[in-house]
Amino acid sequence: MFWNLLPALGGIGLFLVGMLLMTDGLKALAGARLRDVLGRFTSTPLTGAVTGAVTTAAIQSSSATTVAAVGFVASGLLTFPQALGIIFGANIGTTMTGWLVALLGFKLDLGQVMLPVVFVGALLALSGRKAVSGLGLALAGFSLIFIGIEQLKSGLDAFRGVVTPADFPPDTLLGRLKLVMIGVLITMVTQSSSAGVATALAALSAGAVNFPQAAALVIGMDVGTTFTAVLATFGGGTMARRTGFAHVIYNVMTGVMAFFLLGPFASIFVSGAGTGNSLTALVAFHSFFNAIGVALILPFAKPFARFIEALVPDRGAELTRSLDPLVLGMPEIAVDAAKTAVDQIVMAEVAHLRSRMGASQLNGTDYGRDNIETAVSEARSYLDKIELSSRSDLEISSIKGMYHVLDHLDRLLYRSSQDDRISELRKDQRLKRLASVVISATDGYLEIDNPEKCEGTLNRVRRFLRRQRKIRRDLLISDAATDSLPDEVVWARLDSLRWLHRVSYHLWRIRWHLNVLEGASSGDKRGGVDAEVA
Repeated sequence: MFWNLLPALGGIGLFLVGMLLMTDGLKALAGARLRDVLGRFTSTPLTGAVTGAVTTAAIQSSSATTVAAVGFVASGLLTFPQALGIIFGANIGTTMTGWLVALLGFKLDLGQVMLPVVFVGALLALSGRKAVSGLGLALAGFSLIFIGIEQLKSGLDAFRGVVTPADFPPDTLLGRLKLVMIGVLITMVTQSSSAGVATALAALSAGAVNFPQAAALVIGMDVGTTFTAVLATFGGGTMARRTGFAHVIYNVMTGVMAFFLLGPFASIFVSGAGTGNSLTALVAFHSFFNAIGVALILPFAKPFARFIEALVPDRGAELTRSLDPLVLGMPEIAVDAAKTAVDQIVMAEVAHLRSRMGASQLNGTDYGRDNIETAVSEARSYLDKIELSSRSDLEISSIKGMYHVLDHLDRLLYRSSQDDRISELRKDQRLKRLASVVISATDGYLEIDNPEKCEGTLNRVRRFLRRQRKIRRDLLISDAATDSLPDEVVWARLDSLRWLHRVSYHLWRIRWHLNVLEGASSGDKRGGVDAEVA
């Protein structure tokens, strides 16, 4: 009997490999379009559920859809209730694999037919071109799924008449609970509910289990997918943990509901049905209870989101809360998350600078030098970890721009700590007026309606201070030469003047790089015509 089991295990293995290859290929083909589709068509939890279901069905990866949703919330592009809609919809999308297996894998013998397609897919995957390679992986994976199903069927056919429904827990309340737990364990081991559903279909087709037993297994497999979600949250940020908890709670509630729907569904749809109809009924039941679960939870998406937020409160530094490690493997989304954090740090640094210069705060909070310094370091470390391919030109360019911003923030933070130069600004009327020019230029820095105008203003201030630095330097040195002012006062004011000029320069360069990232810069590629630019 052990040797008869080997083909079935091999079939499950081929199915899993096929799913992995197909998912990787489809994700490569989707690329940034996955992010665009999810972001563009998600405005409410309902539209999020529809988008999540369609996207997951298309790329055959609920994890990719979920990670994208996490990244959107971390970046501020979506609210948590909207993201929950995507996550709920992804549960429906995953049931499409069951339909594919039931309607094609068990109705048609495609194992032999798909062997040449694996060869074609492998050749395309080796082409070296991203789109063609993705198509090749998807084709090879799609073919391996059916080859695996063929192996799984042939392996379990050897047990026909040997293993019967009587060998499994009976169709009682306790028996069904045991089968649910078996389904949970199968999914925990395979890390794929799709592979579990395919196994349940094969067992049902071979007569090893009856419909209620197979349905109870599928319920357990649906609940078991939450184990993967929980594993994914380890080491993740607040949003990842909230997503994991939401997934677990929702799937458990849906599983409980499905458990009580199993009896009525079996009596209505499966009574007197043949094997083929039972297979279709099983995947229909899987889709049915997931769709009902989504329909019931969507009206309560916002209260459910508040419950999850209370259950999993924010943790970590506020400035870098968007830097969720879970999205590092998806460069487009990770870059968006990093950009959100960089924007937060810039706002905090400008507020800190204004506070150091004695100006009132507009809409920013002074987080203090230590917190900002830590945030800059964390943002730089996060950028280092983003997984990029040689073809991610846009992401590479964005990361370079953010490195420039962080470098200027570092230097600006250092200048904000120079107490002697800052205090000197208040002792001379001319320096005080020049300082007020810099402060005025930052008034629109925190809430920017016109970033291009803000950049132009900062550039003019920077050039004006460079001229003033030269003019005032000559006058102050003359004062020192004629003993009109003590030497130490002259040198202190010269230092303060240089400080103002360099601060205005860093403010301008930060704004310029941010505008380039947002496609709103008015400058040329060198950022101006000055040799000073860096």
